[in-house]
Amino acid sequence: MLILVIGQGAREHAITQTLLRDPDVQVICAPGNPGIAKISQISPVDVTDTNSVVALAKKCNPDLIVIGPEAPLVAGVVDELTNAGFIVFGPSKSAAQLEGSKAFAKEIMQAAGVPTGDSKYCQTIAQARAALELFGAPYVVKDDGLAAGKGVVVTDDFAEAVAHAMACIDGRDGGAVVIEEFLDGPEVSLFGVSDGTTVIPLTPAQDFKRVGDNDAGPNTGGMGAYSPLPWAPANFVKQVQESVLQPVIDEMRRREIPFVGLLFAGLAVTKNGIKVIEFNARFGDPETQVVLARLESSLSQLLLAAATGNLAKLPALKWSGDSAVTVVMAAQGYPESPVSGAVISGMAEAEELGLSVFHAGTKLNEHGEIAVSGGRVLSVTATGKDLIDARSQAYAGVERIRFDGEHHRSDIALKAAHGEIRLGVEN
Repeated sequence: MLILVIGQGAREHAITQTLLRDPDVQVICAPGNPGIAKISQISPVDVTDTNSVVALAKKCNPDLIVIGPEAPLVAGVVDELTNAGFIVFGPSKSAAQLEGSKAFAKEIMQAAGVPTGDSKYCQTIAQARAALELFGAPYVVKDDGLAAGKGVVVTDDFAEAVAHAMACIDGRDGGAVVIEEFLDGPEVSLFGVSDGTTVIPLTPAQDFKRVGDNDAGPNTGGMGAYSPLPWAPANFVKQVQESVLQPVIDEMRRREIPFVGLLFAGLAVTKNGIKVIEFNARFGDPETQVVLARLESSLSQLLLAAATGNLAKLPALKWSGDSAVTVVMAAQGYPESPVSGAVISGMAEAEELGLSVFHAGTKLNEHGEIAVSGGRVLSVTATGKDLIDARSQAYAGVERIRFDGEHHRSDIALKAAHGEIRLGVEN
């Protein structure tokens, strides 16, 4: 089976590596990155140019196309590829609005009876101010549109909340924000693979959004993740499937906009139960790296079954009993003003430890050296018999890799590994 993976980050690197575990699978990743190029063919493409993606698909003629990033999904690339006769894993433009519009996602949740925080949709600064005063601190301000994982501000500073709302509303035509009540408790990411009718949950993970240790500093696209969650409530996955994932899939189908692809639920385990923080319409990064590290079933068969409406026929997924931890190594200045160009060394030495170094923001410079090209540069991912073991191996890999200005969190999975997270309470 030939699979075309669209994207160029650590998520696509992990997807490609996992697909290639199947001996009958070949992968072309477009545009890919220097790390992906070591394990599969890559091909240049502008993922935001729908016509270019369709042209590449016609050239490659894959058996399955997997869309990684959110931007082409919201732009409607799946619609165009489907119209051209291809089998695609990913939601249509209309269905991708679950990620593309926070207001639309709230509307769907309300109609489906899915538990989530109260919110207000605001198109003016006056509306935003009133909503912020209504909910109080901590203030939660979300750009209604896509913002590459940086559209959310959670702060106790009223002026900072207003400034973010103003930037979102004034930043583009039709700009708007969603102001929400703050949801307390540990956060969990749970992916659900859907064929539009059936949804199969994957194993849960927790990621770390703030740039610094102990959740200090601004939000990022994610600085690390781990799986499984030893502190999660009993029957957590089953509960989320029944109260969140399946109701949303059913409501989308009822509206005749079936969701085919990966529904990513960001959840808060609050003192009042599980509530949805947000939805994404694709594999999350860096959670994908740890979730797929524990998947023992065939990823290619799972995604193909979803894309062709055959999930109900698929055997139950099998998961490793091992733990997985990923630590993101970021560029100097990330997330505000990442600096590109620094040469990266030590990756081969890290990989010799038996772990994976997934490339996110890398490029080949004029000397053929691998260098920094983006904010989140590498995802160092390791498995172990438990979280303590997996953490130790992941950080051993991090210590072997060098580039100027590099920074990373030192506390990924630390509290969970030492039993310091309880239901509804994070110490």
